[in-house]
Amino acid sequence: MNWFPFILITLFTFLAMEGITWLTHRFVMHGFLWYLHEDHHKPTGHKLEKNDAFFLIFAIPSWLCIMLGLQNKLYWVAAIGFGIALYGLAYFIVHEVIIHQRFKLFTRSNNSYIKTIRWAHKMHHKHLDKHEGESFGMLMVAKKYWDKVRADRSIQEAGKVNKV
Repeated sequence: MNWFPFILITLFTFLAMEGITWLTHRFVMHGFLWYLHEDHHKPTGHKLEKNDAFFLIFAIPSWLCIMLGLQNKLYWVAAIGFGIALYGLAYFIVHEVIIHQRFKLFTRSNNSYIKTIRWAHKMHHKHLDKHEGESFGMLMVAKKYWDKVRADRSIQEAGKVNKV
């Protein structure tokens, strides 16, 4: 097996998953499968949400690609599965750990990227129904959210200078 194409396909799949996730979030989760996603926008107080079922929706194709690709020596198929799995790991860390704080890590981060994805996700969640949403991506967010975080940081820094 040649590792170079395997790694390229894995990385390409990882990057493509952001677009696939955006489309799935916008048209499936906020569309015909809203009944599974709704409790994510209107929390019930339960530790597990119906929305957590989307883990399986992405994990099953990943697992099948990895398993069938390796069994049949179709390494490009396995690479796709690994790309989906890596995106799933990144999604878990960003969405569950950093944004929603299911595990108390990064709670006081001053990192601009973390602040930006948190702000974008907050703007997504201000919409409590499936219509008129915004910011459906996960790892890449629109420029307007970066601008907001930069402006906030400038205001904070100006306030510190004025206090001195």
